[in-house]
Amino acid sequence: MFDIDQLVADCRACLTEAEPRRAIKETLTRAVADPSSITAALPPDVAGITLHHQSDDLTVLEAVWAPGMRLYPHDHQMWACIGIYAGQEDNEFFRRPPDRRPGLVESGGKQLRVGDVTLLGSDTIHAVTNPLGGVTAAIHVYGGDFVNQPRSQWLEPAQVEEAYDLDRTRRVFADANAAWQGSTVRGTEVS
Repeated sequence: MFDIDQLVADCRACLTEAEPRRAIKETLTRAVADPSSITAALPPDVAGITLHHQSDDLTVLEAVWAPGMRLYPHDHQMWACIGIYAGQEDNEFFRRPPDRRPGLVESGGKQLRVGDVTLLGSDTIHAVTNPLGGVTAAIHVYGGDFVNQPRSQWLEPAQVEEAYDLDRTRRVFADANAAWQGSTVRGTEVS
């Protein structure tokens, strides 16, 4: 049976490894290999972000994406490891233009499905979409304090870089959840 506290402890132990990102990817890969166990422990019935661990060197959270939901381009300013346990997450990748003009340049994409795990570098800029008519759920592990790390977002369509606004992200999840469930949002807390 999946236990989020055990996953957090395992990820904390990975930080002492010679290659912590690789160790965390292996740990998360083992966890999402049994998606029904995670779904039983963390039912993806409400769109939102649930913080399970936050420290200066590690953040572990669960992200549940409502059907058709999209989150605008953003960066993390730290590495991330994402493991999907329900649905599908489509990532669009971007980079800053080489001449420093405003906006972003598209630079590929990647679909993540149930059981997939991927590592993102600290300089990754991505937008995330749930392309399905059902929910998408994932465990995200970050190599730092995801909540307090200054980072950027690029709102569409202009894609002008600005400081990341966690409250705006909460509203995106709340609006998507309300559209999906036809009710007010519950469980979208990231402090």
